[in-house]
Amino acid sequence: MERSAVGLDRRPQARPECISPSTLAYDQRFTSTAQGRLLIGQIVCGMMVWILLAGTDYFNLSALCWVLFLAIFCWVITLCLFIMNLTGAQRRTPQVPWTTLSLCFHSGDTVLYLLIAVVEVLSLKTTVAGRHNYNCWAASACFAVVTAVCYGGSTYVSYRAWKATKEEQ
Repeated sequence: MERSAVGLDRRPQARPECISPSTLAYDQRFTSTAQGRLLIGQIVCGMMVWILLAGTDYFNLSALCWVLFLAIFCWVITLCLFIMNLTGAQRRTPQVPWTTLSLCFHSGDTVLYLLIAVVEVLSLKTTVAGRHNYNCWAASACFAVVTAVCYGGSTYVSYRAWKATKEEQ
């Protein structure tokens, strides 16, 4: 069998002028900052909150349905914010007041996660200690407190960044 000469030309083709390389790049320094580490903590602990809760019979209590919704919602928004910070997408849109937005988001999520922790602790009274639901709800409540602390730390860091930008103006 003869091979055709069509597929043998392996020279790199020139990129058309209309396509430019992306300006989004991985910011290696972001994960070593306080804000980056706190966001990683929020993502990991927040994920543990909703995974532990979703693995139980949470639907028997309407309060836990609300907790699961809020935990997943906050986790998704935090993940998006982390990716935006990691890729430097915020620097591409300087029209948006990112420091104010970040401060509002983190302070709101701090309050929401404190409420989540309280609701989960109060929900522990409805189940028997030592059972699957009880153990998962207790662990989820502990992770909710840790996540609230991470959001509180991010609120503080965001406040300092917001205050610094206000003083520059």
